[in-house]
Amino acid sequence: MSQADQLSLRLEFQENPVADEVSAVTAVVRPILRGILYSLKAEVVAEAGGLDKLKLFMLPRLRRPGDGDVGICFEYAVHDAIARQDTMVTERVFDALHLCKVPGARIASILFGAEKTGAVGLINTAKEVLTDESELLYGTKGRPAKLKRHITSVAAAFKRPSLREELPESISGLWKADLFTGCSDSQKWIGTTLKINRQHLEGARGLRLGIVPCAEGESDAVTLDLARNLVICPLPYDRSFMQVFYLAWEVVVQFLTADAKCPREVSLPRPPSRQVARYLEDRRNFSISDVLEALEPLAQPKLLRTEEGSAGIIASSREVLGTTTGLLAPIPSKTGAN
Repeated sequence: MSQADQLSLRLEFQENPVADEVSAVTAVVRPILRGILYSLKAEVVAEAGGLDKLKLFMLPRLRRPGDGDVGICFEYAVHDAIARQDTMVTERVFDALHLCKVPGARIASILFGAEKTGAVGLINTAKEVLTDESELLYGTKGRPAKLKRHITSVAAAFKRPSLREELPESISGLWKADLFTGCSDSQKWIGTTLKINRQHLEGARGLRLGIVPCAEGESDAVTLDLARNLVICPLPYDRSFMQVFYLAWEVVVQFLTADAKCPREVSLPRPPSRQVARYLEDRRNFSISDVLEALEPLAQPKLLRTEEGSAGIIASSREVLGTTTGLLAPIPSKTGAN
């Protein structure tokens, strides 16, 4: 059998039972709270004693709800889902990285967050993950950019438009990235944009992947958009990530609206959602950072162990994930989709 007949397999072995709804919602509540915390104005956070000392009961009093809140929390939730190896997201991202020709086995995400409070800390964390050989693949001809070398200037270009002209032409739009997704073992990364409203999705030089919710009545397959030079990665709703995300978003918004207390039943009619709200109310007098840490053992655990292998068959990665392991169903498509 020739080398061309060999197919790389990404095998998933279930190590923990699938969590119940309470655990699943708790897992996504954590990055949503973090997203709201980091979206507060810097001077407000400083007056309250800093990010690490801000208590949970203060959050509804300092937060000013805005149209962009849910989008910011979507970014944090997707990043966190990749870190937790949540297959509702990682299956899709794996397919997207394959289309982008990103090699490697260990899917990873770096939260960029140039526009957020605490952005310096996020960028320093990114530098710790990256190496001097980390490369950014941007989908056009040319040598890949060294990501660690450019990440500080890209962040500066977000806040100072005059600096955008100083970026290399091949990555001149990279300041629009929300995440860098890729594989930590190969240190190959792609600029990723996330939009909770897929109508706002735009391409830019340096961006390669767009993650959006599925559109009603359209296929949820991962596809290549040649016009925007983006691989589009839709996340499904029914019994999948977007449904859990909006359940968690509902819990957080209703909890904050109720002055950091468990809301009335009419506000959170689902018993699992009220249980998560009780977790938060019980911890309202602790710092948000401590609450996030305390909730981690109650959240969805890491479910899978990943191994790489090869097989002498011809099949798509979608088919391999669905049949070889016996654990993961094929990535679902909407009724009538190709």
